[in-house]
Amino acid sequence: MAADRTGAESPARAAILGGIRRTAGALRDAEAARAAVAERLAAHPRNLIPARTALPPGPLVELFIAKARSVAATVERVAADGVPDAVADYLAGRNLPARVRVAPDPALRALAWDRRPALEVGFGPARPDDAASVTPALAGIAETGTLLTASGPGHPTGLTFLPSTHIVVLPVERIVGSYEAGWDLLRAAGDMPRTACLVTGPSRTADIEQTAQLHAHGPGRLHIILVDGTAAAHG
Repeated sequence: MAADRTGAESPARAAILGGIRRTAGALRDAEAARAAVAERLAAHPRNLIPARTALPPGPLVELFIAKARSVAATVERVAADGVPDAVADYLAGRNLPARVRVAPDPALRALAWDRRPALEVGFGPARPDDAASVTPALAGIAETGTLLTASGPGHPTGLTFLPSTHIVVLPVERIVGSYEAGWDLLRAAGDMPRTACLVTGPSRTADIEQTAQLHAHGPGRLHIILVDGTAAAHG
């Protein structure tokens, strides 16, 4: 690896020394890099926000519904006490078993599930034989009809991915215009969760012969129950 007869470094020596110089430079800049990351995390800079999301609450809800339906989700609006009926009727209307695994969120637990005695309701993490789940959502993002969910004791992450049918309960007052507004709600909720999920329609892929297939890596059905007049779920 010594210099050749002309005094020039060999390619191997130049590569080694170049790597050492880059590493030394990176170490010198590490403190500045950490400071830059901390500043960015504290500032929460905004990206470009679509003008179509600058709407009053009513039209914003309608935009969310339209966007969610455009990506093959189904949506209905109910009163504060209508969630158990909406869940039972949705399953019956699609000839699905009258059995759901519900996230142990306090607001979901407090619902009058016994109004539908034929509906078998279990609370807790997803099990291998669960065909349908009911979970809360932290926010609905009207920009793309996307749901933002946060994991925690009241919302085991597996309920979002394992059952083939995912039913989400979302208070209308938690519909926001942009992704940035959704992240604001997440930060305001307290400590960052282990997992935050963005769900836009049912799971799908077009990897196989460029043909869209539902239920690829998660639920093949996504049903959103918008609840008027209550913060029924918030996880």
